[in-house]
Amino acid sequence: MGLSLAFHILFAAAGIALPLLMVLSDLKARRTRDPDYTALSVKLAKGTAILFAVGAVSGTVLSFELGLLWPGFMGTWGEVIGLPFALEGTAFFTEAVFLGIYLYGRDRISPGLHLFSGVMVALSGAASAFFVTLVNTFMNDPVGFTLTATGPVDVDPVAAMFSPGWVHQTTHTLVACYQASAFAMVGIHALVLLRHPGLGFHRKALSVALPLACLSALVQPLVGHQSAEHVARAQPVKLAAAEALFETQRGAPLSVGGLPDVETDTLRYALELPRGLSLLAFSDPNAEVKGLEEFPRDEWPPVTKVHLAFQVMVGAGGAMALLALVTLVLRWRQGGWPEGRWMLGAWLVCGPLGAVAMEAGWLVTEWGRQPWILRGVMRTADAVTPVGALAVPFWTFTLVYLFLGVMVVFLLVRQVAGTVPHGREPHEVAHAH
Repeated sequence: MGLSLAFHILFAAAGIALPLLMVLSDLKARRTRDPDYTALSVKLAKGTAILFAVGAVSGTVLSFELGLLWPGFMGTWGEVIGLPFALEGTAFFTEAVFLGIYLYGRDRISPGLHLFSGVMVALSGAASAFFVTLVNTFMNDPVGFTLTATGPVDVDPVAAMFSPGWVHQTTHTLVACYQASAFAMVGIHALVLLRHPGLGFHRKALSVALPLACLSALVQPLVGHQSAEHVARAQPVKLAAAEALFETQRGAPLSVGGLPDVETDTLRYALELPRGLSLLAFSDPNAEVKGLEEFPRDEWPPVTKVHLAFQVMVGAGGAMALLALVTLVLRWRQGGWPEGRWMLGAWLVCGPLGAVAMEAGWLVTEWGRQPWILRGVMRTADAVTPVGALAVPFWTFTLVYLFLGVMVVFLLVRQVAGTVPHGREPHEVAHAH
């Protein structure tokens, strides 16, 4: 299931963000009447269709895995948290309908209606991610029921769907999708411009993706901070694992890097910022932060995994925010998006960081909740299927996802390659004449 989700998240995130970039390209095309922006929206629409199809396949596999691999969870709690699953299905079908209109309605319906269908694709994709994330929020903060020896009673599906922390977690997820996709798009076009500096199409593509990349990179640390404040109150053991904080402390330091040693309950080789954790978690440099010692050892998450994943997420997010800040400062000073080779190189290097941060953040969420599938209510070991011999389906699904991944890369590369001329560059031809 973890492998399936790791693949699906990448496809789904791009499928959520590309429609927004597609609509932004359409808006620029309508405003400027520049055919390059129209061509960009066409290519982004084709990319959206590819990723939508792959996301549908991988999402279908996940829906089967939910029932087959986690019968204890779905059999008992499906009625409690079934509403967002149903709404996600509605959003998915809405996205499919409007994507079909957008793809095949160009030049067949009015420009306004065509743009409206693109907006609906973008909104439906975001709604789909929103409803799925609500399920994960419920798993972290289960509410909306009364627990009895025979299972949940007095179920309130709406309360369960909007469990505490839903605002922070859904916002964090959606911004991560836009950030990862925008950074990847900027990295791809930066690579092309480094090799073919005279291509106006790719410069215009940067002008569409860079604003979203910079905005999401600067907003995400603020959203993440609010999410961390909620985790500090609602899931203190997750925060302690993420920071590898073994002892309860007032004025707890913020650890940068380091390798936890759970045998000796120490964090080695870390750089500590005095009182930083108390300040970030509770907005008070002298606040008390609970350490892992406050919780039974059999309820500890895998500390080393959570801490390292958290450091990767924060490090990648910090690098992207810094690059976005530098880019905006240069744009303000130069009056346009910076296109120097060193800036293009920086965006190329940071292009994959959005996906890295998103995967690492998902691992922090899932590993940090262990050993619970439903925090404080049901352990993961009680929810998983008792059926053994899962090696064959595991490797089968692995091969399926590898095949899908290769095909997606191949098809998307063909889309980008179609905009790169062969032989001499346009500016070289003009100079020769």
